[in-house]
Amino acid sequence: MKGPRNSVQPHGAWSPGLQKARLYEAILQDILLGDLAPMQVLEEKALAVRYAGGVAGVRDALGRLAIEGLVVRRPRVGTIVAPLDLAEIEHAFQVRRMLEAKAVGLAARNRREDDLPGILGAFDGAEDAIAAGDFRAMLAMDLAFHRAVAFAGQNSTLARFVVSLQNTATRFWVWQMERQTPEAQLVDVGLHRRMADAIAARDVVRAEALCEQLIGLPPALGAPSERRCFH
Repeated sequence: MKGPRNSVQPHGAWSPGLQKARLYEAILQDILLGDLAPMQVLEEKALAVRYAGGVAGVRDALGRLAIEGLVVRRPRVGTIVAPLDLAEIEHAFQVRRMLEAKAVGLAARNRREDDLPGILGAFDGAEDAIAAGDFRAMLAMDLAFHRAVAFAGQNSTLARFVVSLQNTATRFWVWQMERQTPEAQLVDVGLHRRMADAIAARDVVRAEALCEQLIGLPPALGAPSERRCFH
């Protein structure tokens, strides 16, 4: 069955140790960072060479990305990176504002002790990455943090929808990344860490409020100075 239920599953068929999961993460990050540009044609054999993987693993990764809407398969053209559609990103933000704070509240209520290392430690090393201008490292931290929080709520169906929406929204914020100063990035990291602390303390109200602050406004509604990158 296709859909978000299968698109962002963190274990089982998409265990991090599997080659197709590694290829998915690598291609996903390159799409979000723009190294694979919108409308770029993705040729499976070339991607297998680029990421040192097999064609079958690349095909599986592209299938998952197609379900998430990050790549598009077109007759007589092949697989391309999805256009950077501002309207679609705004829609993703609208739905995130409806769902994500509640997902974070569930994480604060239901998180288990073994969920906390991934949440509290997601941004370890962030200061060094910011100083080095290592946006790829920051993106990896952000993706890991939000996935850990989403699944800590112990509602896997909601978590998969939330993570899929985050991937769509992240394309815009990464595109805006060069406009954000290191100081603003540090503020953003601090906000993530405060939300992590609230989840660890089971403070549902504070966790939800910090999540709403973190999501911010959709791209068309926020002034450039208000826009954040790593969401």
